[in-house]
Amino acid sequence: MSVTLYALDGCPYCETVHDALDDYGVEYETHWVEPLHSDRDEVKRASGQRGVPVLIDDDSGVTMAESENIVAYVETSLA
Repeated sequence: MSVTLYALDGCPYCETVHDALDDYGVEYETHWVEPLHSDRDEVKRASGQRGVPVLIDDDSGVTMAESENIVAYVETSLA
């Protein structure tokens, strides 16, 4: 499984997603992003926007943002 999470240190929404991934035992790699939106080119290239968290599941071709949507996806598709 190839799951990547783009996250910002100290972001409560990112922490929620981290917790869900950990709780369900999902293996993932975290890419820590810069605090300034204008410096988040890597996130923009990956997802088309600069906000975080962003989860990418290469195995299913899913790229998504919004912590609530990501947690729901983790619970239904990755658990």
